[in-house]
This record gives sequence, C-alpha cells and structure tokens, in this order.
Amino acid sequence: MEHYDVAIIGGGQAGIPLAYELPAAGKRTVLIERKHLGGSCTNFGCTPTKSAIASARVAHLARRAADFGLRIPIVEVDFAAVIKRARDIVHAHRSAMERDLAETKNTRLIIAQARLDGRDGDRFRVVAGGETLLADQVILDTGTRSFIPSIDGIDRIDVIHAGNWLETTSLPSRLIVIGGGVIALEMAQFYRRLGSTVDVIETHARIAATEDEDVSATLRELLEREGIAFHLQAKIERIEKQSDEIVVRMASGPSLAGTHLFVAAGRKPNTDDLGLESVGVIAERGIVNTDERLSTNVRGIWAAGDIRGGPMFTHTAWDDYRVLYSQLAGDRSRTTERVVPYAIFTDPEVGRVGMTEREARESGREIKVARYEIAKNSKAVEIGEPDGFIKLIAEAASGRLLGATVVCHEAAELVHVYIDLMNARAPFTVIRDAVYIHPTLAEAVQSAATRLG
Repeated sequence: MEHYDVAIIGGGQAGIPLAYELPAAGKRTVLIERKHLGGSCTNFGCTPTKSAIASARVAHLARRAADFGLRIPIVEVDFAAVIKRARDIVHAHRSAMERDLAETKNTRLIIAQARLDGRDGDRFRVVAGGETLLADQVILDTGTRSFIPSIDGIDRIDVIHAGNWLETTSLPSRLIVIGGGVIALEMAQFYRRLGSTVDVIETHARIAATEDEDVSATLRELLEREGIAFHLQAKIERIEKQSDEIVVRMASGPSLAGTHLFVAAGRKPNTDDLGLESVGVIAERGIVNTDERLSTNVRGIWAAGDIRGGPMFTHTAWDDYRVLYSQLAGDRSRTTERVVPYAIFTDPEVGRVGMTEREARESGREIKVARYEIAKNSKAVEIGEPDGFIKLIAEAASGRLLGATVVCHEAAELVHVYIDLMNARAPFTVIRDAVYIHPTLAEAVQSAATRLG
C-alpha cells in the first residue's frame, strides 16, 4: 500500500489548488477524482451556465436593437451551437487543469471512485478503484448533486437538472421548471431568451425566498416582463407522461403541460458512499460537521466545499483551500471567519453581501437603510440598463456596513466595492467622500452610500 502525507478525495475548487500547492510544501499528495477535474463549477455549473447565459443575452439584446436605433429584423437561435460553445469552454478549462496537474511534482492523480476504509494504525485507508492507499491526512471535497424530490411519477420522466442540462442539445419548446431559487431563475431566463416558453413552479409565496421581499418582487417583475410565468405557493400532486407531453398535476389550480421538465429543488451532498462511518466522521443528513478550521470530529480528516454545509459557492470552496493550506502547511491562522458574498446571475444580476434588511432588523441593532434607484444613474440610462436598485444597511452608531444588495446590470461586479469596505471594517463614509469617475455604474455605488448620511 502506497503511503501519502495527504489524500484529497474530490477534484473540486478546493481540492485542485491543494493538489498544486501542498507538494511544494513537501507533502506527498494524491488527488482522487471520480470523473472530471473541476467539480460542479467547471463541469456543469458556473463555467457552462455563464457561457450559455452570455449567448442568451446576445439574443436578448439583438431583439432590443430598436431601443438603440438599430434594425435586426430576424434573430435566429442555433441552440446546439450555444450548447457546443459552453461545452468547448468547459473542455478548455478542464484540459488546462489536467495539464497543470500533470506538471506538478510530488502529486498523483487517480481517476476512480474513492472511499474511506477504516484505519491502519495512525493512518487512514483509502480505497480508490482496485487500490488501497494509506494517508496521514484526508481532505474530503466531493461536492453535491441535484436533489430530485419524491413526487409521484417523476421517476418516469427524463428530468433535466443542473448536472445534465448540457446533454440536451435541442431547445425545449415548453419548459416547466420546479423551484424558485438561484439555479431555477438563471436557467428559466436562459431558456426563455433562446425561445422556450417557461413556467416556474415554486412552493414558497415568492421566488428567491431567502432575499428581502423587494428583491424578490423586482426579480419577479423583470422576469415576467420577459414572458416567464410563475406559479407560487404551488403543491405538485403528481407528474404524468402523456404521449409527447409532460403534465404536472397541481393539488390546487390547473395542470401544466410541457415538453421538458427542469428540476432545481436543491442540492444533495455526495457523502453517502464515502465510508465516513468506517472512521467515525459525523455527518448530519449528509453534511459533514466541521469547525472553523475545516476539521471534522476525527483528527486528520478535513472537509471542504459544499459537503460541509453553509454557503455553497465556488468562491467559498476556493477560500476553503486557503484555510486548509494554512492548517496543513502554513501558520494555521486562517479560518472560515470571513465575509461571504454571492450573486444571482439573472439579467439584471443580484449581488449580495452581509445581512438582508430583514436580518438586520431582527437582530435588534440600530440601523440606517438607504435605497438608490439605478434609473437615476446616467450611465445606466445611456447604456439602456436602467432597471434595479441598490440597498445598503449600516450600523447607525459606527457607520459600518452590515449588508448590501445590488440589483442591476453588472451587479455581481459592483457589489465588490461594498465587500472590500466590509472586509476593511471601514465606515460607509469612505465611499461617500471618494471621487468616482463619471459616467460609470460605480457612481451608483457611491450615490447609495451618500443616502446613508
């Protein structure tokens, strides 16, 4: 049995940089990945979805040509070419990772299913394919997969979900989406802009239910403007396949019929076949318990990325790599005590960091809240993107930002100004009193801060 200082199970956004960096620190490392390097982000998430969304935005802008004084009489969508472009970008990213890893000394890549298989003294046994390895330390970075809810009849439907959508190369004529969260909204708009009719079914009273009500309402209004239909507080009774149609029967209200079904009802951790019980790692509903240093309850076993719960984003998984490197080969100072932002990549986008207004008020703090309409920003009007708003929540006494919500064109970029401010623990007056370039969307970032006082 070969011995390694560190065995990494899962080639996601934490596992790959660790496989690059730990060998340079003298750690003999093995990375074991079941199928493809890059995790969900590279293979079916961030990389291909944002590539495809870019294609859909071009189609959307072409249809808006008259708004800019131009004439584009026909907009033709080659859906197969859109999917091919996204796949090609995935392949390029993945190939680059494979090349970089092949050039990394003192590390080994195994493509196989891996699982823990108890101990051999102080070391952990890891089974990978037909081989058993020994490791002093084990990092689990196996990610999540689409959760398919137990709805009567759904097992008889060829469901599209976040993990397999790139396999559908023909544009769905009539798409039904189950779910009203981030993935559901992004993909609903993507398919709609390329020509599908889209119905979204959500069990909550509003879409993007974790956001403040004004964010949810704005998103709904903008997406409905594009022709997406929402069915809220809906309970699905069963799903039937009738000839070439998929029929969704509701407990109340009319049934919906479509040609394709996209399920975006949450994520499920890939821990059910990891052999956690063989070494005593504690997991609750598949989520591995970790402390702020990403250590599990078993000394020497660590977890990174989505399987440890909390914010499930590529950027948190990547920062988990920095935390783990600090623990395994650094000064152990870095932890998960951090500011974690995120975005919803609809168009307009939503950029978020810190508390929502609801959370800030429920905390009992004395706060200031300011809202600025993007339509008042000259650059937004000039480029034809006047929709949305910015909302800031600050601590009344100190002026430090508690949270920021940006809903507008390029919101995921603009929100970083507030992220930096929060990381610096600086008051909003730093932005308010600065000089910003005119005309820019960034001026709206300052205008919102000015309204705090």
